[in-house]
Amino acid sequence: MKGDFLDLKIAELSKLSTDEKREVLSFFHERIVAFNSELNAFLEILPIPDSLSSGSLSGVPYALKDNILARGTRTTCASNILKSYLSPYDATVTARLKNTGAVLLGKTNLDEFAMGSSTEKSAFGPTKNPWDLSRIPGGSSGGSAAAVAAGLVPFALGSDTGGSVRQPAAFCGVVGYKPSYGLVPRYGLVAFASSLDQIGPLTRCVDDAFTVFKTIVGRDINDATTVNGKIDLRAKELPEADLKGLKIAIPSDALDFEGLDERVKSRFLEFIERLAEKGAEVSFVELGILKYVVATYYLIAPGEASSNLSRYDGVRYGERVESENYEEMIKKNRDTGFGDEVKRRILLGTFTLSSAYYDAYYRRALKIRKMISNRINEVLHEHDFILNPTTPTLPGKFGEIGDPLSYYLMDIYTIPANLAGTPAISIPVDPVDGLPVGIQLMGRRYADLELLSTAKQMEKLSGAYNNGLAKIPERWLHV
Repeated sequence: MKGDFLDLKIAELSKLSTDEKREVLSFFHERIVAFNSELNAFLEILPIPDSLSSGSLSGVPYALKDNILARGTRTTCASNILKSYLSPYDATVTARLKNTGAVLLGKTNLDEFAMGSSTEKSAFGPTKNPWDLSRIPGGSSGGSAAAVAAGLVPFALGSDTGGSVRQPAAFCGVVGYKPSYGLVPRYGLVAFASSLDQIGPLTRCVDDAFTVFKTIVGRDINDATTVNGKIDLRAKELPEADLKGLKIAIPSDALDFEGLDERVKSRFLEFIERLAEKGAEVSFVELGILKYVVATYYLIAPGEASSNLSRYDGVRYGERVESENYEEMIKKNRDTGFGDEVKRRILLGTFTLSSAYYDAYYRRALKIRKMISNRINEVLHEHDFILNPTTPTLPGKFGEIGDPLSYYLMDIYTIPANLAGTPAISIPVDPVDGLPVGIQLMGRRYADLELLSTAKQMEKLSGAYNNGLAKIPERWLHV
């Protein structure tokens, strides 16, 4: 039965007998050990526990992005400055998964401190795209996306600050879901930009994303930004959605973006036609905000990162380089511990937060963020959802992008959901030249169940699935 485990959804895996669950764990653990040397998706592989706990996810294996704490594991954030750091406690999401019986099999690779869009910025080497080992898997949750796409685990958690769950999901041909800001606790997530960060699942179908979401969602006394009572999760399954009569806004300025690959655009337009055939009311709308989102994000996020990363001084966290005095020690620790991209963002953030430039840059960016959020809410007041390509390009080859601005523009379609705090999900559609393509559905804040239900119906129109699960590349089907 082992080969059939790849054909089962999470809910089905959790219903197997205890002996079968042990087979499941051995099966996926063997796959991780066999394939990780090629993919570099995992930074730490954990042993199978001796006993299984009961619960709704009993015996279901999963992986954590290596910026989410799990007690006793290393949490490196793919950075040399934390290469030996051991998690002293469980993140709230880790604890909730543990309480339902889910089994952690490892920690996955990422761009250092989640700052990147390709997982090339990891201090421990890049993760490879399972569809083409010469190409990037996206980022920053590239390790989690690659692990799910290659069938190494049924699901993984990632963090999404500007698209870091959805963008690698699109590049790896899986589902990536960013919940509404405040629904999933961030306690135990190493902070990048606290007003933007949100933890979300990467899975092979929307049903699995829902299964994981309802396990990790909910108020947490350790995270003051979490909310309570916004989502009714009493239903065991997603409610049925009807595409007929659904009002979907297509941002015309997203399709006019000069960086949009024509092959991605073609696949997206084909999918829109399928939606229209099912009775969806599709209309093109000028958002008028896309030209501002990247600049706004790269003023706010680095500013928050500059503040959050100031704790890594060699005294409380991270490696310590022996020095003659405190100031010299900090300089040496950060110079040897942080990579170039992290340094770039810290410098940018420190500059924009300085007293001389705070009003001119950071405060102005906050005002533009409010404007962007208001515009998105206006469109979602008149429409049920906003639909656009998840990324403007197909996954590129390693080293292909050297210009930081081109790198940052890869997230132009995903950033708005983080700035507005709205839920968004990427699902795979028909591939192009053997490479995955994703589309992103964005909904009203806290309308997460409606978003997931609609995305589930959209999956049925995609050629990227087989028996309800995103296809795994042939290369990884057999150990």
